Amino acid sequence: MEILAVIPARGGSKGLPGKNIIELGGHPLVSYSICAALKSNLITRIICSTDDHDIAEVAKSYGAEVPFLRPQKLAQDNSTDTEVFIDLLSTLLEKESYKPDLVVHFRPTSPFRTLAMIEEAINLIKNNSEVDSVRSVCITSLMNPFKMWMINKNGLLDPLLTLEDNPEPYNSLRQNLPVTYVQSGTLDVTRSSVILEKKSMTGKLIKPLVIEAKYFIDIDKIENLRFAEVMISHLDIIKPWNKKFSFVD
Repeated sequence: MEILAVIPARGGSKGLPGKNIIELGGHPLVSYSICAALKSNLITRIICSTDDHDIAEVAKSYGAEVPFLRPQKLAQDNSTDTEVFIDLLSTLLEKESYKPDLVVHFRPTSPFRTLAMIEEAINLIKNNSEVDSVRSVCITSLMNPFKMWMINKNGLLDPLLTLEDNPEPYNSLRQNLPVTYVQSGTLDVTRSSVILEKKSMTGKLIKPLVIEAKYFIDIDKIENLRFAEVMISHLDIIKPWNKKFSFVD
């Protein structure tokens, strides 16, 4: 089975400038995703999708391919994963007649992963032909969404969610409400046919990869990076192993 790992890493970032190659534990952030993909024997190819020449050089130095740069129109603040992945897969099909069976999505901003996590995610879809995708999630810890609200056009509160057997879940004890999960961004796996034909990163039948909350991080601000620096020494995760990258003029 052909399994492609994709690490999307555009150059622009307003929350944390240069975040995809900012250092974490002495290595650029994007290297954690590349080395995680390299660690799995199930993954057959690794590509970094970027519009940025510096990121491309860093990615290649850690073992990823950058067969072409991403079009600038797909490297904007409002560019979606779906657009980026459709373009990447379509270009690979056109230029190389290459179409993987599965696509593993490694986000550089969520670098805390284990090998067991990666292989469980792949096997969840590899061994079940009906599944469209696998998405990493963890149990919501801060607030159950059944206790969340929206403000309607009249300035009044509407409950975000309702239950058939409970007209006021927002007034219920937390332990009496359904367990809910939040997507972590750590690791997703999707059939390439779902991306190309259904124009979706998930499809309809989505299997959960439930991870522990300690692996849930999204590095988008300097505060997140500082927290990651503290946590990285306490977690048994896949870390980069090659020499520190340096640019050559």
